[in-house]
Amino acid sequence: MTAASPSGRGGADRPRVTIPALAKMKAEGEPIVMVTAYDFPSAHVAEEAGVDVVLVGDTAAMVVLGYDATTPVGMDEMVTMAAAVRRGLRTPLLIGDLPFGSYERSNEHAIDNAQRFVREAGCDAVKLERGGPSVERARAIVSSGIPVMGHVGLTPQSATALGGFKTQGRTAESAVQIARDALALQAAGCFAIVVEAVPAAVTDALLPRIEVPVIGIGAGLGTDGQVLVFHDLLGITTGPHSPRFVKRYAEIHDRMVDGVRAYATEVRARRFPDADHVYSADPAEIDELKRHLDSESLASAPWDW
Repeated sequence: MTAASPSGRGGADRPRVTIPALAKMKAEGEPIVMVTAYDFPSAHVAEEAGVDVVLVGDTAAMVVLGYDATTPVGMDEMVTMAAAVRRGLRTPLLIGDLPFGSYERSNEHAIDNAQRFVREAGCDAVKLERGGPSVERARAIVSSGIPVMGHVGLTPQSATALGGFKTQGRTAESAVQIARDALALQAAGCFAIVVEAVPAAVTDALLPRIEVPVIGIGAGLGTDGQVLVFHDLLGITTGPHSPRFVKRYAEIHDRMVDGVRAYATEVRARRFPDADHVYSADPAEIDELKRHLDSESLASAPWDW
């Protein structure tokens, strides 16, 4: 087992995961485990579960902030969430997801926002979407000294242009474009690339040509690692439409509803708080309090706060 291996899985003796450690995991065929997180408690869960990489994703717009797309979330919100996650992590590599509008304008703008993730939130790296102009942005950020993870296939920030949240790379033409984008991001210096919602056969054909770790989400079993959204895999999110690639490993939403409903029932029945959940005081002190409360001097005394 390598030093970066999550196979134990958590524990204080585990060293921090680094970018060279991820490259070593790829070389040795050891799968990389990546999840999203958006706050301090979920960061603690990721830490204790022994995952390798935590992404503070712009998916927070949908699963935490209630929007129907990733595009409304901004840098201030992302930095605040990333800083909270940083406080809950010790071991995993932490990546901040550059949101829509934070890197498209210019290389300088992209570098400024990438630096915010590092300086204000303590991120180890950033992620950006798409090929095309994003390749130049990735190159500029890498040249500034900040590691970059790329993202191809279904890129949620441009989902409208892609025809919605749907599988990409089903035609030879679109699959070739995904390959071009991935290779261009690799050439720009990206240390890893996320491939999302792409047929497994397309990913398998691409993998031998990619030297950096490839993290899949709905891209098949052959990738170097997998990523899922925290709220999806734990069953916190609800609704009729769930991506095909999501597997629920728990049903936390139902447990939370059960817990809050039980609390509400006990409050309405005056069963909470019970004797185990209230504080006590010396009866003599209570008697003294009552004497003061009943005295005219207390009722008429001026209060000096």
